Amino acid sequence: MNDPVTYRAAELLLVEDSPSDALLTQEMLKDAQVLNPLHVVTDGIEAISFLRRQGTYSEAPRPDLVLLDLYLPKKDGWEVLREIRADEMLRAIPCVVTTSSTSGEDIRKSYEAGASFLVNKPLNLEQFGRIVTALDRFRFSIMALPEDD
Repeated sequence: MNDPVTYRAAELLLVEDSPSDALLTQEMLKDAQVLNPLHVVTDGIEAISFLRRQGTYSEAPRPDLVLLDLYLPKKDGWEVLREIRADEMLRAIPCVVTTSSTSGEDIRKSYEAGASFLVNKPLNLEQFGRIVTALDRFRFSIMALPEDD
């Protein structure tokens, strides 16, 4: 028997150590009228704690999408991706790597570690707005989500 489909707002997790990039992301989401709940953590260890609902994050919702910077303190984005993909409870969560790096090696390593896709952090607000709007249309406007565990 199939589980019933539940429609709810998708939960977003932003893993970003730069306060200015985090604020820009929040503002761009708001400007693009993406009203989904957004949770922000600032390093890789916090990201894994949030995802696994450990410590201060024991009541955290399970994110439906992770926006993940690559160059994080304590545990980099590649390590976070590998842990997510190795965890049976987390591996289905789409992870979008956001980076200002244009290194082919960084891009290759991101996909090898399990990135759903990679987005270069644009240098202007218009480009970023188009990315956020495309994410909204692609992911959040038409999707059915499983009930939260």
